[in-house]
Amino acid sequence: MGGKAMSGSQLWAAVVLLLLLQSAQSVLIKYDGFQVELESVKKLNELEKQLASNSLPGTSAPLPAVCHHLALPEDLQPVCASQKAASIFEALSTIATDECELCINVACTGCY
Repeated sequence: MGGKAMSGSQLWAAVVLLLLLQSAQSVLIKYDGFQVELESVKKLNELEKQLASNSLPGTSAPLPAVCHHLALPEDLQPVCASQKAASIFEALSTIATDECELCINVACTGCY
């Protein structure tokens, strides 16, 4: 036979590489023409909590406050150009529950 068998360390390296590639695959949420990563929506939720603790009650702006935050993930920035930005962010936050990671919601792709 012309081929060599993989050594134990080569097999282990291949398994580790496969696991890394699988974990690097992003869960995507598609909603209202936008496609964003689940991790970005989790970051959005964190930013909204931060901003809510610093904002004055009863104040409203044409754009959600997170649209002005420098830490807003890039894939969420186009949502700010929409007149429905606030409702889209709210829907994304609702979708991005554990249901998304378990692929229960049809808006989610690339789940485990």
